[in-house]
Amino acid sequence: MPGETSQQPQLKRVIGLSGAMMMGLGSIIGTGVFVSLGIGAGIAGPSVLLAIMLAAGVAMCNGLSSAQLAANHPVSGGTYEYGHRWLNPSLGFTAGWMFLCAKSASAATAALGFAGYIAHATGMVASLPLAVGVVVLVTVIALSGIERSNRVNIVIVSIVILALMIFVGAGFSSAVKNKAAFQPIFDGGKLTDLLQATALMFVAFTGYGRIATLGEEVAEPRRTIPRAVIVTLLISMVLYLLVAFVGIGVNGFENLDGSLALAEKSVSNAALPTVMLVGATVGMVSVLLNLVLGLSRVVLAMGRRGDLPKATARISESTRVPAVATVGVAGLIAVAVCVDDVKLTWSFSAFTVLVYYAITNLCAIRMKPGERLYPIWPAYLGLTVCLILAFFVDWEIWLTGLGLIIFGMAWRAFFNR
Repeated sequence: MPGETSQQPQLKRVIGLSGAMMMGLGSIIGTGVFVSLGIGAGIAGPSVLLAIMLAAGVAMCNGLSSAQLAANHPVSGGTYEYGHRWLNPSLGFTAGWMFLCAKSASAATAALGFAGYIAHATGMVASLPLAVGVVVLVTVIALSGIERSNRVNIVIVSIVILALMIFVGAGFSSAVKNKAAFQPIFDGGKLTDLLQATALMFVAFTGYGRIATLGEEVAEPRRTIPRAVIVTLLISMVLYLLVAFVGIGVNGFENLDGSLALAEKSVSNAALPTVMLVGATVGMVSVLLNLVLGLSRVVLAMGRRGDLPKATARISESTRVPAVATVGVAGLIAVAVCVDDVKLTWSFSAFTVLVYYAITNLCAIRMKPGERLYPIWPAYLGLTVCLILAFFVDWEIWLTGLGLIIFGMAWRAFFNR
């Protein structure tokens, strides 16, 4: 691997199939359920159910590309490394840079979501210190080692899934009876709203990429990663559809219009305040933990190749984690938290992650026939749809993302001169 020597500490392959699946789920269902569904419903109304299915289809195409790339090249860094291997260094860097931008914004969204729920429950006015505080807490967990982080994540994800199943079970029969809440399921005149909601819901599925990003720490990666990615996406889609169906059927889509509205309205109107509050808060912690883990591994890979300071490539002798990279990532997230706007950070994440997965699919297209695990057409479909959906975010976000790509390339040219 780039920049390593036999004397340097190595990352440990200790994540099995169940651990990889739980890391994928932990990266998906927190902000996806408690943030993205509310935003998507506010844009597309009941059509958010269609947006979930469309986003899941795109995510599956991208997931198949990520899975076979990671199975062939199971190292830390995800598409940053795949771009270097199958495309060229510039596109590899662009993928890594977009991942850092996208997932830092997603992590900030999770931290702000956590703070928002705690502030809602306690009546606090200033929630920003809480958001920064949870970033610090998660960083400490990540620095303790991948095995401990994995165990903490399994407990947290189990709590979130249990809370969501209780919510679905309590409201499902009422939602089934309230057919009017889902009318019209799609108004043909609002195709742009559906596509915008699909772009934002797509981000809610991209946590499966954490499995590939942590590929250097997954046991039996060629067998484990593809299975974990596919199962994670299927479970996530079913959970999203169930929660969205019950949320709209019980509360009405107009009451879900807002970044934190799903849990807030459920807390206010259903008899499950404690369950939903616990599910929401620990879900945000799970997403944040997995994002810190994934981001730090991309920074590690970029440090190995010299695109970031070499210090970020150091692995701790005692815990076998990239400590400098982890702390640096935490600082980046803390800065993003100060934007203090959930919808803005989530929309920005949507654009940048779509660019990232467009490059992922391009890498999969360039694979040799003997390297492929799946047909090539999902990669072509994923590439096309990612590029199309990238234009269905607000134009201000699009321009900001384009500016960041230019800034990143300028940074690389200056840093490597």
